[in-house]
Amino acid sequence: QVQLGESGGGLVQAGGSLGLSCAASTNIYKFHAMGWYRQAPGAQRELVARMTSGGTSDYADSVKGRFFIARDTDRNTAYLQMTRLKPEDTAVYYCNANYYINPHEEREVWGQGTLVTVSS
Repeated sequence: QVQLGESGGGLVQAGGSLGLSCAASTNIYKFHAMGWYRQAPGAQRELVARMTSGGTSDYADSVKGRFFIARDTDRNTAYLQMTRLKPEDTAVYYCNANYYINPHEEREVWGQGTLVTVSS
């Protein structure tokens, strides 16, 4: 069973930076997309950043120019570098990946989440 594990969350002051990691239990070449989502208290889970296996990435408007997604295929790990953090970035951040188990069946896997708290 494919598993994802996030790390790197914590408390940071507004304006600061924080990096998140997402380690996969399998070769990430298996995934046709990996992404980061977040869920603030009382809010719905939302996409933060996503990267396809071809290297194309896209970002939520609220984080463009401040957050950057990357992956290391040698370490089977995806990253989210967050800069110029704002209190409204406070949320639980989840790693997500999509892969096919056969040409007709897609699977989705989530990490357990890591809390990021930005103080004003």
